[in-house]
Amino acid sequence: MRSLLPLGERITLKHGSGGRAMRALIEQLFVDGAESPAGGVGLAEMDDGAAIPVGDRFLVLTTDSHVIHPLFFPGGDIGRLAVAGTVNDLAMMGATEVLALTCSVILEDGFPTDQLEAIQKSIRFTSREARAPIVTGDTKVMGKGELDGLVLNTAGVAFTDRVVPDSGLRPGDRILVTGTLADHGFAVLAARHKLELQGELRSDVAPINTLVRDALAAGGPEVVAMKDPTRGGLASALHEMAEKSGVGVVLEERRIPLTGPVRAAAELLGIDPLHVANEGKAVLGVRPGAAERVLAALRAHPLGRDAAIVGAVIAEHVGRVILDTGFGRRLLTEPEGEPLPRIC
Repeated sequence: MRSLLPLGERITLKHGSGGRAMRALIEQLFVDGAESPAGGVGLAEMDDGAAIPVGDRFLVLTTDSHVIHPLFFPGGDIGRLAVAGTVNDLAMMGATEVLALTCSVILEDGFPTDQLEAIQKSIRFTSREARAPIVTGDTKVMGKGELDGLVLNTAGVAFTDRVVPDSGLRPGDRILVTGTLADHGFAVLAARHKLELQGELRSDVAPINTLVRDALAAGGPEVVAMKDPTRGGLASALHEMAEKSGVGVVLEERRIPLTGPVRAAAELLGIDPLHVANEGKAVLGVRPGAAERVLAALRAHPLGRDAAIVGAVIAEHVGRVILDTGFGRRLLTEPEGEPLPRIC
């Protein structure tokens, strides 16, 4: 469904921060007229990557650019983020065995060498963790003031026997999340603004391809939709999945896993954690008969110990997400943009 949200005369930070504004930008300027590969998935589908049929398999391709501020934050840095983000986008398409990654680095004149060495070390460590070798790249240096420190671009390729879209939901399916939400966004917010909040806020950034592999092994074709709730958080991811699938979603608030520090930060700052970015989590749509089996597989993995079934798919309220608070129901809005820009 094409977004009718007007773009305005100039591009602003909200157009790159997830949510309705970014979807409108992509749909109205980049997707319009785009073609998809025959029998595959392309830009027009606005999924986490492209899937090109090659024989009886699919070659999955994705690319991402990273502009987070600050470059280092509790739990990670821009290097770990770049590798994990690309690996996770491949995994969301069902491609969990990464063939190769690329990594391009754009630096500002005067960037500290010791920071670059630390970031490169993190890139190398995370690529080994994900078994995703970096095989080529590029380096550019721009003048002082022409760039805010550092930009990373990564791309990845992998094969899969079955593409899992983000649009495969149907009424009765269960919605699963692989762990606690909003950890990344609040950790970056606290680091950026030097907030002294109660409890430790730590990013969840991690490559989750082995976690997704276990879920797919347990659920097989009963896992019908996947998306990582990055910019715009769970709310944005579910709105997009529901709209594309032609269904509605009911979330049970009491089942949504949040850490104590995230709850405290959300209450103090007045930010809905369901609108906040995650970098090591996935949202899965699973047929009802396989939901408990997939949940057990997720919880058996170190990165999925807090996984939960948080909702169900309904035929009514197409494209909408309804939050059941236990005291009543209300519409969960989709953010126009991420409440904290430059989150990934």
